[in-house]
Formats: sequence, structure tokens, C-alpha cells
Amino acid sequence: MLIAGAGPVGLAAALELARRGFSPRIVDDGTGPTPLQESRALGVNARTLTLLSPSGVAERIVTDAQPIERFRVRANKKILIELDTREVKGRFSAICALPQGSTERLLMEVLSTYGISPEWQTTVIAEAISDPQKPEVTLRRADGALETVQLDILIGADGAHSAVRKALGAGFPGEALEAYFYLADFRYAEPADAHFAEISLFDPGMVGRLPVTANIIRYISTLENFESRIVHPAAIAEKTWVSQFRIHFRHVEPMAKGNVFFVGDAAHIHSPAGARGMNLGIEDACWLAWLIAEGREQEYSALRIPAVKQVLKQTYGLTRLVTMQRPLAVVARNFFAPLLLRFGPIRRTLLRSVAGYDTPKPPWIDWAE
Repeated sequence: MLIAGAGPVGLAAALELARRGFSPRIVDDGTGPTPLQESRALGVNARTLTLLSPSGVAERIVTDAQPIERFRVRANKKILIELDTREVKGRFSAICALPQGSTERLLMEVLSTYGISPEWQTTVIAEAISDPQKPEVTLRRADGALETVQLDILIGADGAHSAVRKALGAGFPGEALEAYFYLADFRYAEPADAHFAEISLFDPGMVGRLPVTANIIRYISTLENFESRIVHPAAIAEKTWVSQFRIHFRHVEPMAKGNVFFVGDAAHIHSPAGARGMNLGIEDACWLAWLIAEGREQEYSALRIPAVKQVLKQTYGLTRLVTMQRPLAVVARNFFAPLLLRFGPIRRTLLRSVAGYDTPKPPWIDWAE
């Protein structure tokens, strides 16, 4: 059994398999886990914490993470939407912030107790998988040495440009938004209020504010010159990371063929709106590990596709909502959004989405939500 990709999704798959008695091999062409200064995926929702609780990782995340208690959306200094995530009851907070590199290291710590560690600088070379029932791939190490392995199960957790998906000839249909998104992380000389996330809408464009740690805030925007619009909460110590990207909405269907399975970004990519990307991928990994242990892995794609499509639809809608530019649409949004959120059912639905509780409950965990 081989897992290609040692990001949070691949590590979660390895850990969930290991605690069920399997000894998966996990490889990655990188030199190590995500650098801590590159926060990347930030949000860890309650569904993910529930899934990672049996392994003990959830409790470690809660200790290190920053709970996000409020979400706000502003337009022209007026608050359109305000959500208190503490309204979501359960064992865990609806959502908390922890840099992806920290999450990966916590997963690796627990995985190592099973005697399993990622094989870094090991690239999967799979020009074509001719028999997905008995997949065969070649691994290339940093020194150039090649190793051909025949597998009973191959899990592609190797990201949006998945070599495993391409080798299987699986399509990745979808679309990309025209606009670029820009981000910058700032570390402040003293702690900032890191208990809330906020989006400020302009005409056009937006700037989002997300906590990373107690004194690091991420700003994300559709405006290239967005830094001039930031109202900093304290004196800046340093800019720790900058990046830019385009948002794609794509998914592979089916998410498996024979004994080759896709999880996380190898299976679906979408907007970071709602902080669902890493969380949805960890869901994939945990469901697949359970199904493999039950001898039901061929049910994986049928069980996961509905949840994936639902989240892609939600994140597409949220992204369009905060990036719209047509004046009439902006006026309508600013008028109706506050009215709709006054209705309890709509508010509860949105909060359950933030917590990740809108996808099927894992049947192997008997905890109330």
C-alpha cells in the first residue's frame, strides 16, 4: 500500500490506516513538511477535529490552535454579516486556525509512534497505469535510484497536479476564476485580536483578514495593491510570507478506479472560502481508511462525490458573493444578506457549514454533534 503525497491529507490517510493495523508506505517529492512561515491552509474545523480525535491528533491541534469565535463581512464600514461560531455546540470549537506546517508536524509525530515516516525526496514516476486493479509505479529517490513497486492499493494524495491522477488518465474538469488573489502574512510586535475573521468589501474587490497565530494575521485580496487598504492592529514586526494564485473549481469523477484512489487536492480543488479545502481532503482520507479496513473500499467514490460536489457548490457561491462587481448585484447583496441571516434556519445552516457538519457523519465515531 502506497500513499503518494505527505501533506496533511496523505499524512491523515497514513495515520488512520496505521491505527487500524496497516503499514502504509508514504512518499513525497518535497524535502520535508510545509515550512512554518508558509501558513497555507489555516482553518481546522470541528468535523476534522472529530475525525482526528481517535488518533489523539485533535487534542494536540486544540492545544496549539487559535479558536475563531466570530466572522464578519463589512461593506463601506457597515457590518453585513456577523456570525458567532460559539453558537455551534459540540465537543470542539466550530473552527480554529493553525498553520498547515504545524498541522503536518502534529500528524507526523503521532504517525511516527507506529514506526511510519514519510520518505522525502521520493518522486512517483507513473507514466501510465495500465492495470488499476494491480497498480505499478516507479519511485525515484534524490540520488537518482529507481525502484519499481507493485501495489495492492495506491492512494493519490499528491495535490492538484497529481502524477497519480495523470498516470491513470483521469480528467480534472472545471473552471478557473479570471481574477488573481493576493495574500500577505504580517507578524506584529505585540499580540493582535486573533479571535475573529473578517472580509471588507470594496467597489470593486475585497480584503479578508484571517488570524494565523496570536500575533500573525493573514490578509487576502482580489486587489493587487491591497496592502494600502489594510488597517494594521499593531506595529508591524515583519512581513512573513506573500503569495498570489488563481482559484480553480475542479473535481475528478469517479474518485477511484480499480485500486487507485484520489484524496484531497488530487481529487478536488476550489476556493478557500469557508476554509473547506484541507478539511474536505482529511475527510476523504479518513473515510477511505475506514472503508479499506471494512473491505468496502470500492464504495469510496460513490460515498464521497456527493459531499465534494456540495462543498464545491457552496464555495463557488461564497466566492462569487464576495467578489461580485456589477453595481446592481452589489446593492442587492448588501441589502438582502443582513435580512437573510436574521432567519434562524439560514444562520444555523451557515454555521454548520463553517463547522463542517453539513457532510455525512462518520459512522465509526459515535459522538453527538
